[in-house]
Amino acid sequence: MNASTAIFTILATLLVGAMSPGPSFLIVARHSIGLSRRDGLATALGMGVGGVFFSGVALVGLYSLLAAVSWLYVSLKVAGGVYLIYIAYRIWRGAKQPLSVGDMEHGSGNVRKSFWIGLSTQLSNPKTAVFYGSIFAALLPQHPPTWSYFVLPPAIFTIEAGWYTVVALGFSTSKPRALYLRAKAWIDRIAAGAIAALGLRLIVTAHRVGI
Repeated sequence: MNASTAIFTILATLLVGAMSPGPSFLIVARHSIGLSRRDGLATALGMGVGGVFFSGVALVGLYSLLAAVSWLYVSLKVAGGVYLIYIAYRIWRGAKQPLSVGDMEHGSGNVRKSFWIGLSTQLSNPKTAVFYGSIFAALLPQHPPTWSYFVLPPAIFTIEAGWYTVVALGFSTSKPRALYLRAKAWIDRIAAGAIAALGLRLIVTAHRVGI
């Protein structure tokens, strides 16, 4: 497999991975529905920056490091799980707080905060790091051409931020917002439960160090 084909395959695989439901999807969707379109887009931007970070560390061999140092992988899983549970707790605690349509239309959220939540949510999931690392290790040539180091990060940013921008735009339209306003408490609690379950799963399976 030549370098161009390998990089195209990597990007296609990462797109499929980004589209798989997970905590990132839930956070972007909730910010888009419950806060504002701008907050959803800011969260999507944070996801894109997180993807660039993972691509960078994958290029320098994070996968090999995690495979060789098992305690580091365990620590990352526990830390990531704790952070997701914290995010879930914050969502659950605010489930009963009412929102008005006016607040949502005028962007009552904090765009900068939404960006950092998106970025930290992306970075808190060690499975994303492992996914990136394994894809790069399996498909990227042992000595990739210099141009690949300049092409991969912006391409990955486009994939991650682009997909979550689609999610943000889709969930910030009037019908999803109307549904959210009618059932905010239950929707927030379901989202919090799903994110907490993902966090607990990371912690419970932390001892399984096989990558």
